[in-house]
Formats: sequence, C-alpha cells, structure tokens
Amino acid sequence: MTKEKVAIIGASHGGHEAALELLTQSDNFEVTIFEAGDFVSFMSCGMTLYLTGRVPEAEAVRNFKPADIESLGGHVLNNTKVTGIDADKQVLTLNGDTKAQFAYDKLILSVGVTPARLALPGSENANIVPMRGYESAKQLKTYIDDASVENIAVIGAGYIGIEAVEAMVEAGKHVTVLDLLPRVLGAYLDADMTTRITDALIEHGVAVHVGEVIKRYKGDDNGRVTAVVTDAGEYPADVVIEGIGVKANTSEFADVLQLDQRGWIETDRYLRTNLPNVYAIGDAIKPFYIPSGKQQPVALASTARREAQYVAHTIINGEAKAPFKGVVGASALSVFEYNFASAGLNEVTAQRSGVEIASVTLVDTRRPAFVPDVSGNGEIIVRLAYTPETQTIVGGAVMAKHYDVTAHGNTLALAIAQRLTLTDLAEADFFFQPGFDRQWSSLNLAAQKALGYGEFTK
Repeated sequence: MTKEKVAIIGASHGGHEAALELLTQSDNFEVTIFEAGDFVSFMSCGMTLYLTGRVPEAEAVRNFKPADIESLGGHVLNNTKVTGIDADKQVLTLNGDTKAQFAYDKLILSVGVTPARLALPGSENANIVPMRGYESAKQLKTYIDDASVENIAVIGAGYIGIEAVEAMVEAGKHVTVLDLLPRVLGAYLDADMTTRITDALIEHGVAVHVGEVIKRYKGDDNGRVTAVVTDAGEYPADVVIEGIGVKANTSEFADVLQLDQRGWIETDRYLRTNLPNVYAIGDAIKPFYIPSGKQQPVALASTARREAQYVAHTIINGEAKAPFKGVVGASALSVFEYNFASAGLNEVTAQRSGVEIASVTLVDTRRPAFVPDVSGNGEIIVRLAYTPETQTIVGGAVMAKHYDVTAHGNTLALAIAQRLTLTDLAEADFFFQPGFDRQWSSLNLAAQKALGYGEFTK
C-alpha cells in the first residue's frame, strides 16, 4: 500500500508531537520534518537550566534527536528551509531552489516564531543578544563565564526577560531590567503579586526600571554596546539581552497563506488554513482561547503539542469529529524565592481581549494555623478572575515563597477549561491532611471569599 506523504515544517514542540502521533499510531504515513536550522529541536524554554548549570550541556536541551524520529520510520531534514508552497500542485520549494521540490499529500505548518528585535540607533553594536535559540544560549553562556562582563541590561520584564535576569544575578552580574510596561510581569500577573516580585528583584540587587521607553544603544570604538539610553536615564551594559516578544515565521508564505495584520496564520476551529490539506499549529497561529472565547496567539509548548495531537489524529482518522477544544494558556515560573503558576486571563489580558472580569485575592496560610513555618507552613496568595454575570472562572494565579504551587496551577487550568463557576470551586471536594493543605483548600477559600462566605481561619 502506498503511504500518504505528510510534510511537517518546523521541528520544535508541534512538529515533534505531530510526527510522533503519525508514526506511532498508524503505519499509513510517510513523515518528513523540515527544519531550517542546523541544531534540531532546541528548547528555548529550557535555556535557563543550561545558563544556570542545572543542565551542563546546551546540546541536551532539546525535544529529540533526528535519530529518534528516524528510528520510527520518519525523516528529519535540517538546514532545509521551505521557501514556497504550491497549493495547487501540493509541492514545497526548498532552500529557494525551484528545482528542489517535495510533493506532499498533507502539510502541517509548525513554523513557530523568532525573537522580536528593537530597531534602534546602535542596534548594530555587538553583544546584543535575543533570549531564544541554541546559538543565543551558547553565546550567553560565554558572557556568564567571562569575568570582564559585569553589567547586563535585560530589555523586557516578561517571562523570558525575568528568567534572564535571575540567571545573570546567579552568575554574579549586575543586572538592570527595563520595560515599557509599568510593572514587571505586568502581562502575566496582577499588581498584588508583581509588587512582591519587584521587591524580591530589588532585594537581590536588580535595578528595576519600568515604564521607560528605550531610545538607543550606545557603543564604543570597537562596536560593542556600552549602555542603554531611555527617556528617563542611561544604564551601563557590557551585554544587552532582548526579551521583548516574538514574531511569526510566516513571511515566506505571505503570498499564499491567509495571515492577520501581525503575520499570524489564520485557521478555522479545525486548525485548517485557507489552503487545501494544509494545517497549522504552534506559536504562529491563533488557537481558540477558552478564557476569552476567541482565537488569539498563545505561544506555549503545551499549546503546540495539544494542537499537533489534534491535527495528527484528524489526518489519521480522515476527518475531525469536533472542532479543536481550545487551550487555557497555563504556565509557571520561579523568581528567586517566589514560585507562581497562572492560567487564563488577568486584568491586563482581559482588557486586551475585551472581556469584562471581576477578581478576588486571598492571602492566607497554606496549612492550618497551628503548623509553624519551620514545619512547612507559610503564606500563599491566590488570585481568581471570573465573569461578573455568570461567575465563570476565566483566570487565576497562585504564588508562594519556597513552595511548589504548580498543583494549584493545574487545578485552576482544569477549572477554566471546564468552565467551572465560583460555586463549583468553592464547594469542590479536595483532600485535607495538615501536612499538606488546609481543611478547605486555598482554592476553595478564594472562591468562597469571592462569594461572600464566612471567613474560615483555622
């Protein structure tokens, strides 16, 4: 039997998952992954593990090696950039050579994103590095190991930027973090949590400058960056790390793919593009976002893998039984002694999405009051966002010092995905054991506070 040829553009999370599903769940497909870069499947989300020495080799920070897919019967072609799609003939052009072509029956676009860069005077100076990708990871490690590099400026106080800040502080560098937004992590957490994180950054010697516009980079006679200039001041920098966001890798296909004004691929609820037999997944698309009820970018590895699994099973089954359910956008981060997990909407993202929310914050102990801090007790902060009319939970975050809150984060993600209400969460039956939790879980108590239940203090 002739196998159906499935081409996958992009070897990161989405491409990897799609190939795995197709090759392990069916014998009917010939799968080929095309990767433009040399190093296949570097995980930028694991970069700080390498920079801080928790993973000793950059080469280990990857999803898979080409041999892993090839052992399943698939093919991985690195250094092979797909530069054109002929949707009528169902043929790809490779590396800009019209004679180098690849015919497909089904095509999965997992083209991903590249770091956005600031186009400023002085951007041509050396030692300005994006916080993404294998080559950047190697370069940043050399700066960490170079004692002459003392001052690091991090542009962008989101997840990526804050990870860079902590890695450089741990390496003994003097770090300045700058952002246009008025708060660090302002697009991820509400002010009652970001204030605490800002205080922690300052306590660890970080110079925090938010609400400032970056004007230019200064350099020396050798073409190396020396300072960052904003509308409020000038900050010394031997190295600048840019973590200001991403842009979709879609310019090569703008002539045939339907894109939005920012370059994101337009898909329907079945993750189909405007081209026949062409699906799109991963960071360069706008999946259905459950908290807002709209299609919008959610650039997370977990999102890409869910999309890839859905598309692979659609191809295997010949059709989709239902639209892609959507994603919640859950994530977690540690910032020095603080750990937090979040999911769904907060005040900033709700406003951007045009969703009206109400919110509540619970600050309490995570175990019964009789358990002392030295025995594992301590403060926990829970933030819930919900729709005022229906009281449906659409977002939330949990934060604590020296304590793993990711289980609470996963519970919030499930609550949002299942469209639970405040009452559902207030009355949810969670376990109690004083070595782990309260008689009412912190999540129970936050929802009960929003509903006006009597305060439970034990």
